[in-house]
Amino acid sequence: MRFLFWDRAHRRGSADSRSLFASLRASAGVDARGPKGRRAVIGIMAAIAAVICSALPAFAIDIKTLTTPGGIKLWLVEDRTAPVIAMSFSFEGGSAQDPAGKEGLAQLTASLLDQGAGTYDAAAFKRRQEDVAARLSFGVSVDRFGGTVRMLRQYREESVDLLRLALTEPRFDAESIRRLQRQFVSGLKQAEQSPSSVANRTLLKATFGQHVYGRPPDGTVAGIEAVMADDLRMQARRQFARDRLHLAIVGDITAEEAGALVDRAFGTLPATTGSPDVPPWTPAPDRPGGRTLVVERDVPQSVALIATPGIKRDDPDWYAATVMNHVLGGGGFSGRLMNEVREKRGLAYGAYSRLSTYRQAGLLIASVGTANERVAESVKIIREQLALLAKDGITEDELANAKAYLKGSLALTLDSTSSIAGLLHSMQVDGLPPEHMTRRNELIDRVTLDDVKRMAQRILRLDASVTVVVGKPQGIAATE
Repeated sequence: MRFLFWDRAHRRGSADSRSLFASLRASAGVDARGPKGRRAVIGIMAAIAAVICSALPAFAIDIKTLTTPGGIKLWLVEDRTAPVIAMSFSFEGGSAQDPAGKEGLAQLTASLLDQGAGTYDAAAFKRRQEDVAARLSFGVSVDRFGGTVRMLRQYREESVDLLRLALTEPRFDAESIRRLQRQFVSGLKQAEQSPSSVANRTLLKATFGQHVYGRPPDGTVAGIEAVMADDLRMQARRQFARDRLHLAIVGDITAEEAGALVDRAFGTLPATTGSPDVPPWTPAPDRPGGRTLVVERDVPQSVALIATPGIKRDDPDWYAATVMNHVLGGGGFSGRLMNEVREKRGLAYGAYSRLSTYRQAGLLIASVGTANERVAESVKIIREQLALLAKDGITEDELANAKAYLKGSLALTLDSTSSIAGLLHSMQVDGLPPEHMTRRNELIDRVTLDDVKRMAQRILRLDASVTVVVGKPQGIAATE
């Protein structure tokens, strides 16, 4: 089948939008300050997105769904433009499943996998990667433990041999463990001095409570220091299994070669580990006005986060929620929050919103950072905008501009075999079939004003909100 490129960039929130808007302003000579400038930028964005959308068929790709001789499923896109192959993969289970008292175990494990495996110590493993021009990396999210491999076609077998060693024979040498533990502890202590980091950790704890999503995803100092080599080995044994694997390959390789390569890399892993799933999350009961927490820090600016229960990626109304978030604050300078907080009142450099998804939960998070004396008004305005959008919905123009942007701009991020492999892998994790690619724009086009208003009323509920402010805010009182 042939499909169009798209990406999960809509989840990354405003960062991509901000950089894109900035480049457009500069190239077009547009001053975005004030309502007229803002409307000009929005118009440019909508026009460019429409052009991109109309040109997308030229970038169609052929996605093959395969099963290897060893029974492992994967998605493949063959690309002969360069002798390069990119692999993106992950296993179910992430930092949320760290054992109590060992918070940070998954993160530490991921960081140690390329620090020696088999007969190679850390230095030798790095040299061997350089010898075959392979690039291995590993990482952890709340719900997934994943990695990527970028390799040359001529060294593909040697490259995946290193991957197999990292997954099945990690060394976890004492010196490497101590070195990484020191780095992690230093990073966690530095994060405690960052209002943004403190706000995020506080928000997760306040929102999710005793659920595993409420634990710090990067771990704790005590948890990292408590990890022993046996904990790391146990983590690797329970983490890596073929039935927990999602995998995509893009590049200069045939289907037959890809099947053999995947079996070579993952075929010796156990069929299953039987690790338990993350339990479902139930939001706390509503309370009038929601909850507000203030964390005092002696800093000149405060960071404020406002979260409401959102939806998971498999919700049928996902695209209605995506349009809603784009209009609210996910579209950078085109968002209502940016317009009200920055453009009209000059209270902060920016105000944004994003949809944050988990396997068993979802959140909408609005954010702003500004001077201590301005944060109370900024939070008040954000809350007013949440209530207004839930009450009245969005306009026809906002709907049209959001659709144009969402349909067109995401193709700009797919500029390499690695980015396409990451996209295909992400689709699998989200439970989307390959044919979703042909339907994505259609699903966006189907979103109506009533759909957006219904989702706003479902998500933007202030009585279900949690507000966290870190700094020395003036005029904000904590409720707990």
